[in-house]
Amino acid sequence: MTVDTVIVDSHVILPSGMIDKNIVIDEGKIVGLTTDVPSCDNKINGNGLVSVPGAIDPHVHYGVYSSINEAAKTESHAAAIGGVTTMIRMLRLGDPFSSSLQEQLDASAENHYIDYTIHASVFNPQQISEMDFCVKKRITSFKIYMNLAGEVGHVYMDIPPNSSGLVTAQVDVNDEIVEQIVKTAASLGCPVCVHAEDYESVGNAIKTAQEKHQDGLSVWSESRSPEYEAKAIKTVSKFARDYDCVIYFVHIGSKRALEQIEEEKKLGTKIFVETCPHYLTLSYEQEEGYLAKVMPPIRTTNDNKALWDALSSNRIDTIGTDHVANQLKLKLAGEDVWDALAGFPGIGTLLPIMLSDGVNQNRITLEQFVKLTSQNSAKIFGMYPKKGTLEKSSDADVTMIDLKKEKKVSSELFGGNSDYCVYEGKTLKGWPVKTFVRGELVADNFEVVGKLGHGKLVERFPNTIC
Repeated sequence: MTVDTVIVDSHVILPSGMIDKNIVIDEGKIVGLTTDVPSCDNKINGNGLVSVPGAIDPHVHYGVYSSINEAAKTESHAAAIGGVTTMIRMLRLGDPFSSSLQEQLDASAENHYIDYTIHASVFNPQQISEMDFCVKKRITSFKIYMNLAGEVGHVYMDIPPNSSGLVTAQVDVNDEIVEQIVKTAASLGCPVCVHAEDYESVGNAIKTAQEKHQDGLSVWSESRSPEYEAKAIKTVSKFARDYDCVIYFVHIGSKRALEQIEEEKKLGTKIFVETCPHYLTLSYEQEEGYLAKVMPPIRTTNDNKALWDALSSNRIDTIGTDHVANQLKLKLAGEDVWDALAGFPGIGTLLPIMLSDGVNQNRITLEQFVKLTSQNSAKIFGMYPKKGTLEKSSDADVTMIDLKKEKKVSSELFGGNSDYCVYEGKTLKGWPVKTFVRGELVADNFEVVGKLGHGKLVERFPNTIC
């Protein structure tokens, strides 16, 4: 029998550790790990490279600044070059899911280079009543924005397919809405992703800072204090315990937030924790200008250290990027930090940052790297063992990395919608050089070679939390 592909001579990272075996791929699946080289149509030389499960970015915003039929092309392109094989979109719709979801799914279907799935953001009672509708459409996780209510309830929603122009909305995700989302998600067996910032505290602090004409990333951080994160974490964790719901805290970036999460875990809350590369590597003490404005804000170098310590001691579960596919003309449209747009691109630099500043600095092991960038997200969001592992019968999502390769970051490298990068010009050591999605080579040496439309909506299952 002749198989499709054999990857030879690479170091393979499995949950049990590193092995030196050849990866045998046929019909999109891994069918064996062996020292032999079976008859094959394609033999890939992995000498000097490490093969890891394709990265899963659990936190991506696209479809906000360009419609999804275009954004899927550009952002999955950037993802493929960065070694990401599955991206999870934070869907934001203002209309009922019953009238607006299907057109988004249809527009996504033929426009991804890599696989994808969705977290559905929930903003109002109508959408709460339709969460079961989302589950029937293979969306089995939800998002709560605790930062969006009252005077700080402004949000950009996703653009309708084949349209242009930003879609603005004013929402009120108050505690009553939060509790009902948690209750409904628990009844459906689905985890809830939570942006934890107390909107009342944030609104008051921003108003005070603006009245004093304060500016800069340090003031932005102070106006969205880690204490406001901790307050929201405490509130939603109580609801989670009441209804036995699994909470996934997105973009945790402060020592104080980590401490509050540990307290809630001790009380019995089922919690998973995500951080982002920028919370590990950037601080307002070192960054100038407004490019690194994000919600929650980047913090201090002490917070950076606390997060690396939490990673190395396995107190953080996943790395997401909170990738936002915006452009400089919008990012820096105003004159101060209050007018600057929050969020920046990052899906292409996810693996290089974690390799350069993590693995190659001996802060995390390769085994931890795999859990943080792939395996744990697959388990939490109902895709394991189809995704997140290189074991037999899994999807042949393989990212081959060169730990010694050094390359400068540039926005042009990734081919996404964004024309800037917060890591522009930084030399990173450790890069993905080949990306396979279900056995198909989609990116090779920083060039996308796969077919548009190869990426498919991933089948997921509730009640499979690790």
